[in-house]
Amino acid sequence: MKEVVIQIPTFEDEQNIEIDVRINGKKRRLKYRVEIISWEEGEDSTEAKVDVLKQVIKEHDKDWKLIQIGVPSENRIPVMFMEKHKAAETNENE
Repeated sequence: MKEVVIQIPTFEDEQNIEIDVRINGKKRRLKYRVEIISWEEGEDSTEAKVDVLKQVIKEHDKDWKLIQIGVPSENRIPVMFMEKHKAAETNENE
């Protein structure tokens, strides 16, 4: 299994999440960023919303990779990124 689903609190406009996990006895810290993209006035069509989403993803910090695009509401959509590197390993006893 490659994925584990964890419920987190209600999203704010931008939310940083750090999760400490043990993988084969080694502790790692994984970092995620959730951003809420709001649709502007006049971006009512599906094509306009997709264009906004594409632009946000294209211009995002290259140290973070896109992990998930959430379920859109009428005027917002959550997008989750994971830090590409720097998943810190620590001692098993920490």
